[in-house]
Amino acid sequence: MTDRLDIIDNGNRLGLFLKDRRQRLDPAALGFGGRRRTPGLRREEVAQRAHISTTWYTWLEQGRGGAPSPRVLDSLADALMMTEAEREHLFVLSIGRPPKARAAARDGISWRLQRFLDAMPLIPATVATSTWDIIGWNRAAQLALTDYEVLPPGERNILLRMFLDPATRAAQSDWESVARFLVATFRAETARAGEDSRAEEIVAEISEKSSDFARMWTENDVQTTGEGAKTIRHAVVGEITFEFSSFAIDGRPDLRLMVYNPAGEADLEKICKLCG
Repeated sequence: MTDRLDIIDNGNRLGLFLKDRRQRLDPAALGFGGRRRTPGLRREEVAQRAHISTTWYTWLEQGRGGAPSPRVLDSLADALMMTEAEREHLFVLSIGRPPKARAAARDGISWRLQRFLDAMPLIPATVATSTWDIIGWNRAAQLALTDYEVLPPGERNILLRMFLDPATRAAQSDWESVARFLVATFRAETARAGEDSRAEEIVAEISEKSSDFARMWTENDVQTTGEGAKTIRHAVVGEITFEFSSFAIDGRPDLRLMVYNPAGEADLEKICKLCG
């Protein structure tokens, strides 16, 4: 009890979190024997599993030695068998930001999240990765925005389609403004998420094929997605105006939900016609 109170009094929330997770593990199940006076793994055993020195791990529990690197934090999360939520909390306590997502986001979304999308039959909704690859959508989004189901996975990217797909470009009522907004938010969101390789791949491909993108990218503008309004020209029902909102998905910092609500009665009637 003294150790716990000392940690709280010293403001060492990271140390308390590490110690609690260490004490929850079963030494025998992890191949460690010997008699023990306290529950869980010893510090040197955690250090061994994390491939760091016992001294360095001890300092972390004691609130000494400075902030560990993301690589060390990943090793500790694995060594302590943390869940994704616990791993994210470890990063926030240690370095003040969540980790780069490890889940294979481009593989798809959970069935519960898909059911949520499908529960909005008249409101187009999509789920995108931090590099704007669309990995989830509902029928309303297919009919009103883009039929992602017929596209190869590598082409289901918002930025790629805005600059390289003539039909997507033609559907925008003010393409220049929309394109600038997308470039600025893409730069900000990929930097925040720590995305490197996939973002660089997308930027390189579009820069090579679109002089408009190359020009906008060099301007270094940044902006947040947030919420707003946009109007598209639909091939069947004409112009539709949407109020869009962006939402983070709890437990999945690599994903974002975008919801497009018909802005007025006339817009809702057009969506009803498309989805009816």
